[in-house]
Amino acid sequence: MNATLQSLIRAVEEADSSTKMLEAVENLAAARLEEAVPTLIAVLGYNNPGAAVAAVDGLVQIGEPAVAPLLEQLDRHNYSARAWAIRALAGIGDPRGLITLLGAATADFALSVRRAAARGLGSMKWHWFPNEELLEIAQEEALEALLFVAQQDEEWVVRYSAVVGLQSLAQAISTTHPDWLSQIQSQFEQMANNDHNWAVRGRVFWAQQQLQAKAQELQPADEQPSPLSAMDWHLIMEKLYERRNQERLVFPEGDPRRYRELAVAIAQDNNDS
Repeated sequence: MNATLQSLIRAVEEADSSTKMLEAVENLAAARLEEAVPTLIAVLGYNNPGAAVAAVDGLVQIGEPAVAPLLEQLDRHNYSARAWAIRALAGIGDPRGLITLLGAATADFALSVRRAAARGLGSMKWHWFPNEELLEIAQEEALEALLFVAQQDEEWVVRYSAVVGLQSLAQAISTTHPDWLSQIQSQFEQMANNDHNWAVRGRVFWAQQQLQAKAQELQPADEQPSPLSAMDWHLIMEKLYERRNQERLVFPEGDPRRYRELAVAIAQDNNDS
């Protein structure tokens, strides 16, 4: 660990006021160093929302190296830290966080967590997926979760984020799954006419305009290769198939209530561990 990083971490550890803590975390986050991940994750558990926001921003900027430690954070009993970790996973968009975001978007009791997860579901790094089969399963799960949130969530800010997520997903699947695109467009039409919040309706209108404008555009391919290993993809595939099997045991295919049941089960497992 170099001297500069040591100094930045020490400043976080020795901060004796909220203001100094925020400044120290912002400086550490700005360094964008993988070695800072453990300290930034520790900040998520402090009783300092401003510092937590700065830590989340730093973790998102660091990206893929922060994902495994963030997923480990989800097993702990500090809900506040867990909520911040989910927001960071949503911002990173790594497929290893997909199952967590599916449960959080549809069943977490904190609207801020549902909002972040819904936004994140639409902007996963879909180009990382190694084959069409796994990609289709993942995108279908994301679609069903986002449609459920758009239709059922009582908080307008969460439905607003679901619109953002659906717009991003629509752009990703527009050529490969025109039937899914039609579902999204129908949902937007319904929300534009029936949602009781003007901000949501305005965001829907903007999404419709953007999708229409880009319908004829050739989207540039993102050639960034996936850094995930074969074992990572094996675990992602196992979790997706496990999720589907659990859903079908309880509710019919497409029933959105299954997300809440799965989230309760996951939360119970975490509490028992």
